[in-house]
This record gives sequence, C-alpha cells and structure tokens, in this order.
Amino acid sequence: MRAILLFLPLLLAACETPDLAELGRDTENFLRATVALPPIQDGLPPRQYDPPRGALEEQEVPVTAGPTLLVTYGSQRKVLAMIQANGEQRMWRSSDGTVLATDGARVVATAGVETALAATRFDSPDPLDDLVAVAERPASARRLVDLVPARRNVGRMRFGVALDCRMRAARVPEGLYAEESCGGGARFLNRYWADGETGAVWRSEQWVGMDDRPMTIEVISPPAN
Repeated sequence: MRAILLFLPLLLAACETPDLAELGRDTENFLRATVALPPIQDGLPPRQYDPPRGALEEQEVPVTAGPTLLVTYGSQRKVLAMIQANGEQRMWRSSDGTVLATDGARVVATAGVETALAATRFDSPDPLDDLVAVAERPASARRLVDLVPARRNVGRMRFGVALDCRMRAARVPEGLYAEESCGGGARFLNRYWADGETGAVWRSEQWVGMDDRPMTIEVISPPAN
C-alpha cells in the first residue's frame, strides 16, 4: 500500500480557519519534517475540452522562478511555485498560502481551500503514472481519502472514504486525453490532457473535496526530470 503525504495533523491544529500565510509556512515545515530529502475497448469519445497547450501563453500569468502551476478552483485563480520535491512527490504554494501536494500529476493533499484533502492512500499502482499504457488498456484503482473542512465542521469530516475508479485514455490531436470515473464514497469525473509520447500531464481537472467543483491544474513550467 502506498501512503501519501498527510496534512491532517496540520489541519486539526486550530479550531478556526488559520491565517493562510501562516498555514503555508507551517505546511512547508511539516513537509520538511515528514518527507525524506489493453486495446481501447469501445474507444473514448473526445469531449469538448479547453484550449490545448500553448493557449496559456496568451494569458497574463505572473512569472516565478522554477516549476510553476496555474490553479483554478471556483472563482479563485492562483499561481503556485514548487517549494519542495522528493522524487515525484512535490509541494506547491501560492503567495497567499494555498498549498498542494502532488504525487506525479495526482493532487494527493491540499491546504488553504474550503475543504482540505487531508490524505490519499492507494492499495494498487496509480494508473495516472502511466497514461501511455492506459491508452492501450483501461485500468482500475482503489484509493482511500480523508476530507477535512477548513472550519473543522465535525459533521462534514470524513475519513477513509473509499473510491473505486476506472481510467481510460485515447489519442487526440493534442496528445492523450484521459477520463477517470470514480464511485463509492463520492462520484466524480476527473479529466487529464497529456503528452502523447511520454504521458506527462500538462493539464488536469481533479476532484479534491466534497463539493462538485473540480480543481484545474495547468503546468506553466514543469519540474526538471
């Protein structure tokens, strides 16, 4: 079983929503303390999706040094810079303290948003790690997540939420397009756009909590290989 970064101790430390700037610093310190430095069956019908890679160049995005993500969640749009990396596990933070933890292209934990994804655990390999293979054969995975609302509403805390997901991918003009349909403790659809040769995800829409709004993550400057 693969255990991913846990944010729960940080999020339960205060009864009220913490100051976002302080949350970002605490999260960085927490990371430093806990992280060592099939043929397509029926085809995947293309969907209407947002402009492909390159369209971001027409948008005004603040320049940061090093790897950068552009994240949209609800009405919020933020640039996050990478602050820590340990292989494929990375931590990203915005100027106001919003924090994401990713494992490859997967968002595995969040802080500073309305509902925090406190932990993600897989009991099998994550199909998102090899979208090129998924384009040949759809894959399934099961994972558990912990969810904690920002204001510690006990009635909305959920731990060990089981998700059963199936992912399939198809080649499109921009490379690879994948859909991940999940059910169980929550029902949602994640979408991914990736390089056709390497499977590196450059844009995704991922469920990260209990509401219906996906988080859109666009890679402005990728981490070095």
